[in-house]
Amino acid sequence: MPPTIIIPSAGKTAAKHLRASVTRNEAKSLYREILRTAKAFHWCDEKGIPWNMKLKAEARKEFEASREEKDPLIIARMLVTGRECVQQIQRKFNDADRRCWERIQTDSTYRDGGGGKDGPR
Repeated sequence: MPPTIIIPSAGKTAAKHLRASVTRNEAKSLYREILRTAKAFHWCDEKGIPWNMKLKAEARKEFEASREEKDPLIIARMLVTGRECVQQIQRKFNDADRRCWERIQTDSTYRDGGGGKDGPR
């Protein structure tokens, strides 16, 4: 026979508070990760506004708009979607950065007369 677990009525509110606290911490963590990722976008758009400033402002706007959401399922979906988007952007940025460094290495090899994959030009 499985053990009986007795949960006092005060425990329900504590569990609800704990879940809200965990969700709040996850949202803060996601927001900080977005801000850290935005730092890498240091170039400007066609109007001369730095992309990192635009991304930070947009993130702030999205989080403020979602602040009043109470449905735990919708909140969880927003957090998961946000995390996946940030990770996808980080992967793409890292891949592009890696390709740039590989190109720099290749060009340096050509310039130094070392040849490379296709030989000297």
